[in-house]
Amino acid sequence: MTSAPSRVLIVLLGAIGDVVRALPLLQRLRAAWPQAQFAWAVEPAAAPIVEAHPALNQVIVFARAQGASAFLPFLRELRRWAPDLTLDLQRHLKSGVSSWFSGAPRRVGFPWRNSREGNWLFNNERVSAVDRFSSKVGHFLSFADYLGVPATPVDFGLHPSEAELARAGALLDGAGERFAALFLGSTWPSRQWFAQPTALVCEGLRARGLTPVLIGAGGDVTFAREVAAAAKGPLVDCCGKTTLRDVIAILARATIAIGPDSGPMHIAAAVGTPVVSLWGATSPARSAPFGFEQLVLVGDAPCVPCYLKRCPIGRLCMESITPAAVLARVDAALSKVDAALSTEHGFREG
Repeated sequence: MTSAPSRVLIVLLGAIGDVVRALPLLQRLRAAWPQAQFAWAVEPAAAPIVEAHPALNQVIVFARAQGASAFLPFLRELRRWAPDLTLDLQRHLKSGVSSWFSGAPRRVGFPWRNSREGNWLFNNERVSAVDRFSSKVGHFLSFADYLGVPATPVDFGLHPSEAELARAGALLDGAGERFAALFLGSTWPSRQWFAQPTALVCEGLRARGLTPVLIGAGGDVTFAREVAAAAKGPLVDCCGKTTLRDVIAILARATIAIGPDSGPMHIAAAVGTPVVSLWGATSPARSAPFGFEQLVLVGDAPCVPCYLKRCPIGRLCMESITPAAVLARVDAALSKVDAALSTEHGFREG
């Protein structure tokens, strides 16, 4: 095993789902090097994921909205941290520059085959190359393998505080003890499902004793209203009302979560909530929610996965996913949840 470093810098600026999936690497390194100091370089959107994480000593935020003028002060802060080991998990030019500027004598990143924009040139050590559709959780953990750090059970260490759970309780007024969290949006429009089938799933959830709870950002409010109007029954609409920490707490309390490839999908898996995930433009082989790969639903279209942010043919893949198929996955998950509760064990499949 690599001798324990004193100060470790993780460079992974975003997106939310990527930051969540890198947490098991942080946990594994912390277990191996309990005396080390750990810092994480991140952008504001994903910062709430790591700011309260118990395995971190410092979070260094790049104020992306301020543009290029904020980049040099951010780089100087990385240099002041003075890491002796930097792990560049992002594989883009910006993260490569950040890794190099940190001044760490050891800078571990991805090989050219798995990097972009010349990122690999900025690091002086590289993990082994993997196939394009390899699990991203596993890809991040390969950094620990490279460093000779002993394997540990995958653990995200992502937990809401008591105060956050209490605030979630207020947001969930009327949801009851058993509810399903439906995360509606995604940063890519091509990944999103449709309002009418979502409404039909809401009806099916109520028939199973689960209150539908809609989760989304401000841009998902109109979509949520369309779902609510078509759902023919009570639901709780949290769209546009939550912070990212609120979302973590809501998903931690949910009986089950449902939605497309997105940050909340990975958060749900990280807090141990079974998640039925809907796929089309992207591939679950790379990004399925960890531990709940058996609950994925992949749309049927000859172009799947296309990796286009905007679909030119009306999201045929997502349209092919039916409410009945989603509810069948829900039933499969609920049967295991109920069986686990009856034996007083948690539900988690690896």
